[in-house]
Amino acid sequence: MLIYPVVLESKSVFIFGYSGHAYVVIESLLNLGYQIIGYFDMEKAGKNPYNLKYLGFEQDVNLKDTVKDHFVFPAVGDNTIRKKLLSLFDEKNLNQLSIIDSSAYVSKSVTLGKSTYVGKNVQINAQARIGNGVILNTGCIVEHECKIENGVHIAPGSVLCGNVAVGDYSFIGAQSVVKEGISVMSNIVIGAGSVVTKNIKERGTYFGNPAKLRIETPQKKGKQK
Repeated sequence: MLIYPVVLESKSVFIFGYSGHAYVVIESLLNLGYQIIGYFDMEKAGKNPYNLKYLGFEQDVNLKDTVKDHFVFPAVGDNTIRKKLLSLFDEKNLNQLSIIDSSAYVSKSVTLGKSTYVGKNVQINAQARIGNGVILNTGCIVEHECKIENGVHIAPGSVLCGNVAVGDYSFIGAQSVVKEGISVMSNIVIGAGSVVTKNIKERGTYFGNPAKLRIETPQKKGKQK
C-alpha cells in the first residue's frame, strides 16, 4: 500500500474542527496511539468531550510556528471547508497524515493520498486510488480499481462497485450504490439511498433508484466585457 506521508517521529496531531465528524476522527487517532495536542476552529466549541485545548481560528494565529513539526488533520465533514484547509496546509507546508481506523481493511495495492480518513469497518479493495482530503465513512465499500479524486466524501454504508470514478469534492450519500464502471463528475451530490446506474455528467443533486437529476446547479458565467 502506498500511503502519504513519510513517517515522522512525532505521534502528535493538531486537528481542525471539533464537532460530530471530528469525534469519530479523534477516537480513531487515540486508538492508533496518537496524542491530540488541541484544535483550531472559528470559535471555541460549546462542549469538549475529549478535553482538548482550543487554539483559536487558524487564520488568526501564526500557524507554522504553532504547529511546528507535528501533524495536522482536517476533521471537518463539509467538503468546501475541508478544501480550504487542504490549501492552507499546502501553503504553510505543514505535515499531513492520513488516518486508517484500526477496524478498516485496505488492500496492499491501494494508493492513499494525504489528509484522508478511512473510517470504522471500511473496505478498500485491490488497485483502488484514493486522493487527498477524502472521507471514507463508516462501513462504506470501495471496490477494485475505483478512482476517488480529492476531497470526496463517501457517507456511511455506501458501495462503490468496481472501476467507479468519482470527481473532486463530490458527495455520495449514506447507503447509496454506484454501479460498476460508472463515472461521477466533480462537485456532485448523490442523495442517501440512491442507486447510480448511469454516468453523471451534469452538475447538481441526484437521488432515487435509479438516481436522477433533481436539483440543477447553476453554471457560473464569466463577466461580460
